[in-house]
Amino acid sequence: MAIASAATSSQSATMAMSSSSSKKKTLVVVQALAMLAIAAGQPPPGISTSTTTNLTLHNLCPYPVWPLVTANAGIPSIPTDADGDPVGRLAGHGEGLATLAFPRGTWSGRVVARTGCSTGDDDDDVVGRCATGDAPPVTVAQVSVGGPGGHAAYSVSLVDGFNVAVVVTPHGFPEGPRRCPSLGCAVDLAVDCPVGARAPGGGCGAGASEAAWFKARCPETRTNATDVEVTPQDCVKPGEIKVVFCPAHL
Repeated sequence: MAIASAATSSQSATMAMSSSSSKKKTLVVVQALAMLAIAAGQPPPGISTSTTTNLTLHNLCPYPVWPLVTANAGIPSIPTDADGDPVGRLAGHGEGLATLAFPRGTWSGRVVARTGCSTGDDDDDVVGRCATGDAPPVTVAQVSVGGPGGHAAYSVSLVDGFNVAVVVTPHGFPEGPRRCPSLGCAVDLAVDCPVGARAPGGGCGAGASEAAWFKARCPETRTNATDVEVTPQDCVKPGEIKVVFCPAHL
């Protein structure tokens, strides 16, 4: 009986050592996967660095727009549906609305609204040449989510000129609107654009004199490489970033 008891004890010890060794190997594998994910610029398995889930585009202009969402270099693109189709035509007068899901992890890129675009015979989402938005002058909304601590950053740039009024507004944030203010330009700058800065297809070109003119009318925009908005932002974990075209047409 003593011999049997000793054998059983020995077997239990062996099994415990085996279990401990297996757990250590599993931990090493998990740690290795996490390190590989971090090195690749992605969050570790099971951890998402971004709680901002949606990018919403809403067209309040009295005409249609064809938004173009472009991710920065090395950042995954944002599809609008399971097929990965890009954003198509957004009808005017508030009817055009598109909600896009941010990819997992950190994302940054820009949004522009193209106008007067030619389309396919049977498909308005097949975009050809556009009157504005393909090249300057163009209003650019810049968006970044999934930063350290869940920070999001956003701005509306008039460095490349103006073609459509744009305001960026976060939603679903815990801190309150003082830390996540609406920023951008709700004024149609093309209406009073200086004669020399008017573009053939519409919009208002950017130059040294136009930058000061833009800033005076839209202080919550960026008009040169070192410019910032009048209202500071410190936005953490917004649930949605909403880009509104022609917000004055509410």
